[in-house]
Amino acid sequence: MRGRSLLKQRIITALILAPLVIAGIFYLPFPAFVFALAAVTLAGFWEWTQFVDAKSRWGAMLVPTLVLGGTMMWLPLDVATLSQLAPPHQSMLLVGGIWWLVASLLAMTYPSSATLWSKATSLKYLFGLLTLIPFFWGVLMLRAVNYAESPYHGAKLVLLVCILVWAADTGAYFTGKRFGKRKMAPSVSPNKTVEGLIGGATLAVVVTWGSAALMDIPFVSVGSLLLISVITVMASVLGDLVESMFKRAAGVKDSGNLLPGHGGILDRIDSLTAALPVFALFYLWLV
Repeated sequence: MRGRSLLKQRIITALILAPLVIAGIFYLPFPAFVFALAAVTLAGFWEWTQFVDAKSRWGAMLVPTLVLGGTMMWLPLDVATLSQLAPPHQSMLLVGGIWWLVASLLAMTYPSSATLWSKATSLKYLFGLLTLIPFFWGVLMLRAVNYAESPYHGAKLVLLVCILVWAADTGAYFTGKRFGKRKMAPSVSPNKTVEGLIGGATLAVVVTWGSAALMDIPFVSVGSLLLISVITVMASVLGDLVESMFKRAAGVKDSGNLLPGHGGILDRIDSLTAALPVFALFYLWLV
């Protein structure tokens, strides 16, 4: 009975939230979009403070707020520069990509890897910054693509990554439930399996291919589409695993309770925090 109630709550929240998110991606003027995304990023940081051994959660917000504000002052925010992948922006995405390679090793070797960071408050701060700052900039860079010529083109790119992640999650859930045997990272997320990953990646590639055609999103070739899709799926799975790792280490079930039936902001964007900067890095390099 409780399971049905939770499922109903999740569905209602999703039906309300999804249209609002899509409307925000497509219809917010770019300055308002930057402000809204910064608010989401800071909300993610607020939930991340649970993973940091800080005396005050409000005090723990000082560093991420200053760093996010600092990057917004250091990196150009105009759409023309953002869409061109200028060296500073490219470096930001590259830092994010390297972080997810490191994070994958931490997640796959947990709990032994926890001895390296579980007692180090500064490292947990750093991990939060590496998770959320490149995410913020990756979304902005995709949203800015061809903004002057076609204001909705970048919005379609952001939506494409969201669709890819949703398809990967759906495919992994049903494939894993039916065929899952080999655990990916049992100490972090016991329900995730290699078979689920393969099923999720397969569905995500097919859905991404079809969605890109429907939304008229260009890729250099079918090969580049397949490569970027598979890499992004892998990144999205890592994003989910890494947040699960930090929650497990902190003894937290959900990152928050802002979204009924879904937990917190981080619980909803964990896969996207990895998928969006990684997709942006490869798409803007290869297309």
